[in-house]
Amino acid sequence: MTIPVARPLSRNPDPRARGETRWEDATLDEIGAGIVPPTGPGQGDLGRGDRGQGDRVRGGPGHARVARALGTGIVGGCFPEGAVLPGEAVLLARFGVSRTVLREAVKTLSGKGMLEARTRVGTRVRERAAWNLFDRDVLAWSLDAGIDRRFLRDLAEIRLAIEPAAAALAAERRTDDDIARLDSCVAAMRDAAGLDPAFASADLAFHLALADASGNVFMHSVGAVTEAALDVVFRMSRPTDPEAHETSWRAHAAIAAAIRAGDPAAAARTTEVVVRDGLRNGAAAVEAASPRPTLVPVPRGARP
Repeated sequence: MTIPVARPLSRNPDPRARGETRWEDATLDEIGAGIVPPTGPGQGDLGRGDRGQGDRVRGGPGHARVARALGTGIVGGCFPEGAVLPGEAVLLARFGVSRTVLREAVKTLSGKGMLEARTRVGTRVRERAAWNLFDRDVLAWSLDAGIDRRFLRDLAEIRLAIEPAAAALAAERRTDDDIARLDSCVAAMRDAAGLDPAFASADLAFHLALADASGNVFMHSVGAVTEAALDVVFRMSRPTDPEAHETSWRAHAAIAAAIRAGDPAAAARTTEVVVRDGLRNGAAAVEAASPRPTLVPVPRGARP
C-alpha cells in the first residue's frame, strides 16, 4: 500500500510544465491552490450576472466541489492558519462558479470551524484547534493531505481516552452477539497474513465491534466518525512478519477474553496496549515512507 504522506503541492504557474494543458485535466487541489490559470468552462459567463456554466463542471454540487478544493488546500497548508483567502473576484475566476456557489462553499467551511469572515479584512483561515476534526469532510481532507506524526499522535490520544473505557464497559455489558462478533474478528485477523488487506479490515471491524459492545451510543458515534482514519492507520501499521502478526492478533484475542470473562480492568489494560502498539507501528510506517534528504558531499577544503 502507498502511504499518503504530507507533501507540498507544485507551485509551477505554467500547467504545461506539469504536462497539463487543460483546466479539466488539473486536480481540484491545484485549482484551489491557484496553480491552474482561470480559463475553465463557464469562465466567459462570469461577467454576466450571478450564474456561470462552471457550476456544473466536474459533476456534483458546485459548492461541494469548491468546499473540497479549499478544504484540502487549508489542511494541506496551501492556505496556512491565519492567512486571508484571495478576494472573491479571484476565487470566482479560479473556480469558474457563481458568486452564490462560492459563498455557499465558504459558509460550509465556516460551519466546520475552518474559516471566518471579518469586515474590512476578508475571509481568514482559523487556527487548527477551531476546526471540527470530527466532521467527516474535515477528516477526509486531512487524510487526503497526508498523514504525519502529529495526526497519528492526536488520533492515538483520543483513542486512549475512549477505547479502554469502552472495553471496560463492554466487559460489564457485553451480550453473546458482541462476544461472537469480537471472536469472529480475531479469527479473521489470525487467518489473514499481516500484509493482507483482510487483516486491516478485520482489525477495524474488531474496534468498531468493541465500541458497539460498550453499550454507549456516544462511543459508537466516535467510532463511526473516526472509521476512515482508523482504516488508513490500520492499513499502514499492519504486521510485516509472522512474529508481529501473531503478536497482534493474540493481543486482540486478549481483549476479547477479558471482555468475555467480565473483567473491566483487564479489558481496559489490554486495549491500551494495543492502541499504543498501533501508534508505534504507524509512526514507523510514516518514517519509512517519508522522503529523506539527499546528502551532498562537501568538497575537500571547503567550509561546512
